[in-house]
Amino acid sequence: MIDIQVPNSVLRDPKRFGGITQGDMRRGRPVLRDGRIVALTPPQGGAAHVVLPKLVEAHCHLDKCHTQHRLSPTGGDLPHAIAQQRADKANWTESDLRTRAARGLAEAQAASCHLIRSHVDWGDAAAPPLAWSVLGELAQDHPGLQRAALTGVLQWTDARFAATVARQLEADKGVLGAFVYDQPGFAQGLRAIFDAAVRHALPLDFHVDEGLGDMNGLEVIADTAIATGYDRPILCGHAVSLMDRADADLARIIDKLLAARIHICALPTTNLYLQGRTDGTPDRRGLTRLRELHAGGVPIIIGSDNVADAFCPTGAHDPMAALSLAGLAAHLDPPLGRWLTAITTHAAAALGHAPAYIDTAPLAAMSVYDAPTLADVIAGRAAPVPATQVFT
Repeated sequence: MIDIQVPNSVLRDPKRFGGITQGDMRRGRPVLRDGRIVALTPPQGGAAHVVLPKLVEAHCHLDKCHTQHRLSPTGGDLPHAIAQQRADKANWTESDLRTRAARGLAEAQAASCHLIRSHVDWGDAAAPPLAWSVLGELAQDHPGLQRAALTGVLQWTDARFAATVARQLEADKGVLGAFVYDQPGFAQGLRAIFDAAVRHALPLDFHVDEGLGDMNGLEVIADTAIATGYDRPILCGHAVSLMDRADADLARIIDKLLAARIHICALPTTNLYLQGRTDGTPDRRGLTRLRELHAGGVPIIIGSDNVADAFCPTGAHDPMAALSLAGLAAHLDPPLGRWLTAITTHAAAALGHAPAYIDTAPLAAMSVYDAPTLADVIAGRAAPVPATQVFT
């Protein structure tokens, strides 16, 4: 048996778990009972492996991933990336989609992801796109895979589109998603989305305010959630324009996010690559206000977003890598354990799942890292190993 160390942030009751305190970690020799780590006894000395819940990939795009190599020269802002990726859809055959999406899933699982939400471009028609069906087939072998329909917010003002797509999502246990980018009349589209989500019991996931500048879709989403009494999980990705809001505006919006129980998902790879572009080196961070949201009590999530496509030429299906990048870009200072919830417990809750805490979850929900510190884990210096292989 080995000594282990566990961040307090991923324990339901750190004080009762035992062991010794070491910074923001508990360290000791694990006590196993019925396939669980129920407590720690004092450590026996030597290196202590880090034990964490399996990770959650709360926001990625398996229909787009690994297409960068066949695109014309890329390197532009968000509208340029959208146009580049739209042109590539001519190559999206069933075989092409299955091969690329399966590769992305394999990468995420190698990074210890057990829950994965992939957005799927819906297109102009109400009928589901080919990628929706392909990912649905892959989900049969990957039960932790969720599909979110990425639609245009204004499409939902068409009653026929709204009814058809909502029924499809309900039948497929999908997520209703939309792209909100300060389009004229977007508030009407949001109201139609919430009405459909309430009627068909659908969770919601928005791409919102994906840019620096004067955009306020996030606040309107919160206002609509409060007005409709919507009570299912809402995840809002990007929210980059919060960087340009005055302190008083930010405080007001945070209060509304708390009232609406909205999770915010930062997506550092794509936003840092696309936002704040100039003719030279960018001097602004394309990232939401992670520190202020966290301080205000809003649950923050961090996702991988785009991987090797028109929106990000590199990237990885690895939430730990995304957390590492966000830490550098947003100055997420130590103690580092407090930020782990963004890719574990808070992320699971945002996807509608019960969080897996080390002192309550089965070993199958955990990974072990042969690393001396949590910083080494976040930096990628140790690969995850299933806890069931270590504690046998």
